Amino acid sequence: MTVHLGIPQVLGNRPQFEGLKDRYGRVATDLRVSLTDKCNLRCSYCMPAEGLPWLVKDAVLTAGEIVRLVGIGVDLLGVRELRLTGGEPLVRADVVDIVAALRAAHPGLPIALTTNAVGLDKKAAPLKAAGLTRINISLDTLHPETFARLARRPFFDRVLAGIEAADAAGLGPIKINSVLMRGINDGDAPDLLAWCLERDYELRFIEQMPLDADHGWTREGMVSAAEIRAILGERFRLSPDQRARDGAPAERFEVRGLEGDAILGTVGIIASVTEPFCADCKRTRITAEGKVMSCLFSHEEVDLRGLLRSGAGDAEIASRWQDAMWLKPRAHGMEHTGLGAADFVQPDRTMSAIGG
Repeated sequence: MTVHLGIPQVLGNRPQFEGLKDRYGRVATDLRVSLTDKCNLRCSYCMPAEGLPWLVKDAVLTAGEIVRLVGIGVDLLGVRELRLTGGEPLVRADVVDIVAALRAAHPGLPIALTTNAVGLDKKAAPLKAAGLTRINISLDTLHPETFARLARRPFFDRVLAGIEAADAAGLGPIKINSVLMRGINDGDAPDLLAWCLERDYELRFIEQMPLDADHGWTREGMVSAAEIRAILGERFRLSPDQRARDGAPAERFEVRGLEGDAILGTVGIIASVTEPFCADCKRTRITAEGKVMSCLFSHEEVDLRGLLRSGAGDAEIASRWQDAMWLKPRAHGMEHTGLGAADFVQPDRTMSAIGG
């Protein structure tokens, strides 16, 4: 093995190909770009109570650099979907301008945004007008006290106001993301599902992953997908959604009441730990400082910001990006699945510093 431009290379050259292909035949078409590492919550499954050392301003990609990288992804590398993430993307003052510039450059590109909804009440309508397609919102409970315990901030009402504003602005279908923590909010799952079904929101439960800053995650301590299905089964009947999953992280289920056959809506479960879907992964991620992370759990990061600022052309940047994805691990940062396995090493970055 040798190291070239920060990327470990096996002897010989990688084959020439179009798009963002890896050694296992997967092709990434779903781009996640983090706008910032900063966040205004301190969720216990993500960040420490005191927060993290933030990137200095010059280290973060500028709006122009973000637009250029997305353009390279779309025009040269086959990217077909874009999601803007964080940290918390609404913390960034120019988020609406970024969306508008991306929409102007790519009129047909689906552009989504993942947010905790704090401040969304003021930005939902401008984001929709700028060209945002839809939105994902994190909400782990319907109880203000539990919310404050998990998020370490008393912003429950602000989140609800943001969700209502997104709905009113037409940023649907709205997806609600929820992480269940054992003994804290796992019992809230049926009520949260009922609340989402009443409003035609698509709820997605996400297994807690070992991406917390406190490194307190344990396989035994997390609420598994099987447990989530069992908890929901106390109030609803779930059956597999007949639509093709097509590489989506969530396995979707049709939801019915315990009596009657009427479909009330759908719910998704993202079981990254216990039922991994790595073989069908279509995602490529760029961090707030312009580094490619081919996998959430990758220990290799490939810098594109340096190339951008050195005057490199689009073709050179695209080639570096392809190098990064060619070396994507099979699963969970390793050559096999196994979050919590003896040989699993949690990456240094937290979820907030990677971008979902």
